[in-house]
Amino acid sequence: MERRVSGSDAREIERVWVLRAKPMIPHDQETIARVEIWDIEQGYLAPPSANEQSLARSGYPEGRLRRVTEPDGTQRYFHTVKSGTGLVRIEHERILTRAEFEALWPRTLGRRLAKIRHRVHEHGGLIWEIDVFRDLPLVLAEVELASESQDVPMPVWISQEVIREVTMNPRYRNFALATIGLPSESIERED
Repeated sequence: MERRVSGSDAREIERVWVLRAKPMIPHDQETIARVEIWDIEQGYLAPPSANEQSLARSGYPEGRLRRVTEPDGTQRYFHTVKSGTGLVRIEHERILTRAEFEALWPRTLGRRLAKIRHRVHEHGGLIWEIDVFRDLPLVLAEVELASESQDVPMPVWISQEVIREVTMNPRYRNFALATIGLPSESIERED
């Protein structure tokens, strides 16, 4: 199943910033519509071995597997393939069953991340995602946009923690973090 990301063409337009720490999310109901907290485990598929060729033929040759656990314990499973770099990428996502996820998950060994995601829905329509990584000393803020030219008024509660924008730096994409690790400059503040 393909997920529509930023319109009908499955384009993901996203800006990303490294933060010094997880920001204090305000409870101002005039600004913040709601906050969702997800526990996310994700891994990146290795090329299939000879005995896994049937999996590749059935549509799982590459991409990311993700398990999202919501506060009530509900779990959802996804297979996602992204292409491109920078501000605009193409994303195809389909929902998996738990059995499909568990059959594929071993192929991600050594290429995994775990994070807590705070999805902050503003009344203005933007959804800010704050990712606090469990196994890395890293906090990222992301926002998906409707177009490349959309103005992004960053909330003060986030801007106070910003070290730098890393939208165009592929080393801060989750795939690179899971397969290569943390960039050495990630926690150094740019002045």
